Amino acid sequence: MLLLGIDIGTSSIKVAVTDAQTGQCIGTAQFPDDTETGIIAVQSGWAEQSPEMWWQHVQQAILKANASGKYNPSDIGAIGIAYQMHGLVLVDAQQQVLRNSIIWCDSRAVEIGAKANKAIGETKTLAHLLNAPGNFTASKLAWVKANEPEVYKRIDKIMLPGDFIAMKLTGEISTSISALSEGIFWDFKNNQLSDDIFNYFGFDKKIIPAIQPVFSAHGNVKAAIANSLLLQPGIPVTYKAGDQPNNALSLNVLEPGEVAATAGTSGVIYGVSDALTFDPQSRVNTFAHVNYTTEKIRTGVLLCINGTGILNRWVKNSFSPAADYKAMNEAASKIPAGAEGLSILPFGNGAERMLGNKMIGAQMQGIDLNLHTQAHIIRAAQEGIAFSFRYGLDIMRENGMHPKVIRAGKANLFLSNVFAQAFVDVTNTPVELYECDGSVGASVGAGMGAGVYTSAKEAFSNTKPLQLIEPSAAASAYDGFYKQWNEILIKQLSGS
Repeated sequence: MLLLGIDIGTSSIKVAVTDAQTGQCIGTAQFPDDTETGIIAVQSGWAEQSPEMWWQHVQQAILKANASGKYNPSDIGAIGIAYQMHGLVLVDAQQQVLRNSIIWCDSRAVEIGAKANKAIGETKTLAHLLNAPGNFTASKLAWVKANEPEVYKRIDKIMLPGDFIAMKLTGEISTSISALSEGIFWDFKNNQLSDDIFNYFGFDKKIIPAIQPVFSAHGNVKAAIANSLLLQPGIPVTYKAGDQPNNALSLNVLEPGEVAATAGTSGVIYGVSDALTFDPQSRVNTFAHVNYTTEKIRTGVLLCINGTGILNRWVKNSFSPAADYKAMNEAASKIPAGAEGLSILPFGNGAERMLGNKMIGAQMQGIDLNLHTQAHIIRAAQEGIAFSFRYGLDIMRENGMHPKVIRAGKANLFLSNVFAQAFVDVTNTPVELYECDGSVGASVGAGMGAGVYTSAKEAFSNTKPLQLIEPSAAASAYDGFYKQWNEILIKQLSGS
């Protein structure tokens, strides 16, 4: 039996087909593969994408993978979906999209969430929701209600990006506690939809789809869709999860104390807890993990840095447009640690939750026009991203998360030796690197949801680390570089 995983990323759609018996990935594809999908920004701080575009790209990616000839598409028996978190998708009663999706890095609803937090009561929101309403999906829906009332009146169901793709495949709409928690719709103390959120914003609970476990049947692929994608009609979608919980699943991070990281479009550290924990300032956020149940608590404590991949891409486009990322990494490796005094703050992609939802912008400081080169900028950018991870990890440590090792996929910025070693040195935490991909993880989730695997242990029996990176002799120096960088950040936050 083969398993199909779909990863709905901000930059592209990826799919993977794995052999359920061996756990080996036998086919992958990405669409688009020659460029990155754009973000619609009508105003500063806004970020939208078209759900129908995602669906077109999903179909193209599946057909591209099928065309490889490496497997028989009719042998695919279950589908799993991972998706960019917090995006708001609205459909009417005919399952037609009502507007572009307001995606994860959109900042328009910050003040709406802040007012809700104050009105409901900060102590109550944290105790029940484990987060302030902030700039999450519920607040984005409130923005639509206030600013686009004609659109709001036509809403039949609200969804996250993965729910939408599952709907397009199956015609059915469902959600999960994990998904509802990432939208700040779920009351953990009462184990139900949050009356506080729905009453304050005036939402009708009928707009919420049927609630099902993450690992369960979320519908069966319609015959017409199956035929167009060369799949067997009726195969089930058996797993849906946000990209960061899915990344953790991909790295077999499922139990308390285990921690995952990723440095792609966004930068994330995600640690699992067995408690309903929360940060008093909501700088890091707690959601229901993929294996959360009301009887067995498994929460994911998530640190997110919006300005990660976009800074690396901006540096490439602005200073090394002819180079690929590998060449950039090699150039950075020739510059001493600390980039000879050049510092970059990677916060130019909307409000940053770990900074109290402030938008301070990306900044470059300490430029010496007689010394610093293109390679210095590349290194300073990667180190600045690593320093932002240290800043966030210190917040997680304040909240009781003390990882002894962090697992990450050998992808994106972790392909850079400069970034990976700087991350390890400045956090003083070893990193295990794995062959890991969100679409592959989604395929494993599909197998778990379909009952192909009896346990996570069986599902990940063939998963072994590729590399262990430990703190180097430069760790003490990096601690000093971080303190200098942090001083710059503190000045910016204070407005001095």
